Amino acid sequence: MYGASVDDFDLDQEENPEQLANFEARIARGEKIEPGDWMPSEYRRQLIRMISQHAHSEVVGMLPEGAWITKAPTLRRKLILIAKVQDEAGHGQYLYHAAETLGATREEMLDALLEGKAKYSSIFNYPTLTWADIGTIGWLVDGAAIMNQTMLARCSYGPYSRAMVRICMEENFHKKQGQEMVILLSQGTPDQKAMIQDAITRWWWPTLMMFGPHDSDSPNTPILQKWGIKTRSNDELRQDFINQLVPDLQALGITLPDPDLHYDDESENWITGPIDWDEFWRVIKGDGPVNKERMAARRKAHDDGLWVREALQAYAEKQAAEAMPA
Repeated sequence: MYGASVDDFDLDQEENPEQLANFEARIARGEKIEPGDWMPSEYRRQLIRMISQHAHSEVVGMLPEGAWITKAPTLRRKLILIAKVQDEAGHGQYLYHAAETLGATREEMLDALLEGKAKYSSIFNYPTLTWADIGTIGWLVDGAAIMNQTMLARCSYGPYSRAMVRICMEENFHKKQGQEMVILLSQGTPDQKAMIQDAITRWWWPTLMMFGPHDSDSPNTPILQKWGIKTRSNDELRQDFINQLVPDLQALGITLPDPDLHYDDESENWITGPIDWDEFWRVIKGDGPVNKERMAARRKAHDDGLWVREALQAYAEKQAAEAMPA
């Protein structure tokens, strides 16, 4: 998932110091790097890794919420959830297109996912057990994603940056929808209050893990920040998220599952207890609660859609043949 360290790669033969210096000067000036521009091979590799993983996360992320479309409590909630899941599919499309501008093919990226060579966000390997999980995902998970995506909207690679602008607009609606659900359930019947408390308890720590390992354990962070792909670190984003969410959830009477959680007057930050990184890496490596189910669902969807891809390919070939001069 995290690839080589900044110290582990060498410049290719064609990447001479002058080219690299010009490239880094452009990033320092705040310019966007476009597909036809010169870029270091490691910049290209890191972007393909990040963008394809992001795209996979959007597509796999449809599964935990899609399971509740037929079980939504009202028609309004069903329509909202359908629209949200549809948005996630669109986000995956934007991102696959962005990765394709770097020379990756859709087939290569999907094969890597289905063969277990590419990763997606660890958060989607947890099950949605109750309707309250849908609201919790909207406020917590989408809220965490927005923190990261807002940063990426300012990244140095143009196609990725522009895709993020649109995605962030739509994700903000998802977050507001989730926040509304959490507020309503927290003010509802005793059973509803218990249901939302249970959901927050289960999703709190996995959401904090979404930002990735601590900066000291994240080998790609130095080069990603140097080249403007990331403009803030994992720990900075996670702390901002914690500072935003803790007061809001506590105001609703929701208890967070962290006995060490406290407010530090000196730093003006909410300080959490230690994150279980063993669990994070275990889930990333395929041993999460529903890893196998998620991948089985994606492989089935891929296989079931083969006839559509074959039909589109045949149509494209027919159109191309008809366009050729006699």
